[in-house]
Amino acid sequence: MKTRDRILHTSLELFNVEGEEQTTTIDIANEMDISPGNLYYHFKGKDDIISELFHQYETAISSTLTAPIERPLGDTGDVEDNWYFLYVVLEEMYQYRFLYHNLDNILQRYPSIRRHFKHLIQLKRAALFAICQALIQQSVIDTGKQQMLGLVDNMTLNLTFWLSYDQLFHEKREPSVTIHQGVLQLLTMVAPYLGDEQLTFYRDCELIYAGMLEKAD
Repeated sequence: MKTRDRILHTSLELFNVEGEEQTTTIDIANEMDISPGNLYYHFKGKDDIISELFHQYETAISSTLTAPIERPLGDTGDVEDNWYFLYVVLEEMYQYRFLYHNLDNILQRYPSIRRHFKHLIQLKRAALFAICQALIQQSVIDTGKQQMLGLVDNMTLNLTFWLSYDQLFHEKREPSVTIHQGVLQLLTMVAPYLGDEQLTFYRDCELIYAGMLEKAD
């Protein structure tokens, strides 16, 4: 692995575990056993490292989030399909969780990231809207436009702040548990809108969650 890539990899690990604010470029250089001058040869400072890590994250998650938006009209996907999609989204978020653990602070200090992050939230919202629309379209319940938008906004909020919420209550927990519970929270928010299918849908979500936890043990 090239030194530049090692710096990014090490920085991401330290930011995720120790916190971005608490980690300095000296900490990163010491962790890698390189001189600060070697680090500064590749990056002018921590700001540049954070910007590059965010660019990596934005590229990866943007590609993932377009999947349900580009899905053919009428293709609802089953519960498990949507479960795995949301798992991938949360998994990618977890890999860069330092952004979400200190989100407001980072967005205030990095205006360029703030603009791009706003676009990511809009993309998340569009992806969740596509999922809800696909799942609810066959429901006997007449879901009004405003009600649908409210559901999607609540799911977007849940998705965006789930990692911060989980960290507050469970500082040390297996990543797979954090991610799968996040998916369960999201999908069960859709269940009340599915009419007669809601109980089956919810039970399917519970079974998938239980099965995933067994695999993680």
